[in-house]
Amino acid sequence: MVLRNKSTPRIKIFLDSASLDEIGQWASDPQITGFTTNPSLMSRAGISNYRDFAGRVLQLTRGLPVSMEVLSDNLKIMEDQALTISLWSNSIYVKIPITTTTGESTLGLVRTLGEHGVKVNITAVLSWRQVCDIREAAPSGPTIVSIFAGRIADTGINPVTMVTQAVKLLSALPNIEVLWASPRRVLDIFDASDAGASIITCTPDILKKIGLLGKDLDEYSLETVRQFHNDGQQVVFG
Repeated sequence: MVLRNKSTPRIKIFLDSASLDEIGQWASDPQITGFTTNPSLMSRAGISNYRDFAGRVLQLTRGLPVSMEVLSDNLKIMEDQALTISLWSNSIYVKIPITTTTGESTLGLVRTLGEHGVKVNITAVLSWRQVCDIREAAPSGPTIVSIFAGRIADTGINPVTMVTQAVKLLSALPNIEVLWASPRRVLDIFDASDAGASIITCTPDILKKIGLLGKDLDEYSLETVRQFHNDGQQVVFG
């Protein structure tokens, strides 16, 4: 099921988290149709054993798509890890960063993995050149292209244009879905949908704000004033 509300667009929402408590909390929510995580989130969550963590996530997510990233920066070891991770469940998309830490393209590896039947999530895509490289590489298997729209916006560039153009360019490859990654606000859900993205990742903080959609702004203003007033009562005036 996709997000459905009289005032919201239709787009698949994937929870972005490495917290088992958060994953368990949101796994039964019909708005959530998949899950993503990454090494940074895992580090902050204190994960020390990847295989054990993956097993618990897969139990909680009950067959929904889950993206899990390789940990190595060496292409051969990345391939070995990707093949191993893919065996953990048919629901897994293996996350492969668009380049290594030295800037070496991983798209050859992505093609190889596709030929082995591995579902791939190409992650950390930010530039138009990278999108064009993906189109040229034409991955053969089921592939998610994660465009980090939030980070693009952080640089002062409107990511809607970029994602819209990427969706059009990659539409010739029916096995590819474009994912709007690193959103900063609920409005990004609308922007992602308008741009034609198939999927958006959302953190629990953003998901909790979805309930504000359609809220009366005068009412919201009054709640804000009351919040400031109540908090101000804890401060001594002079």
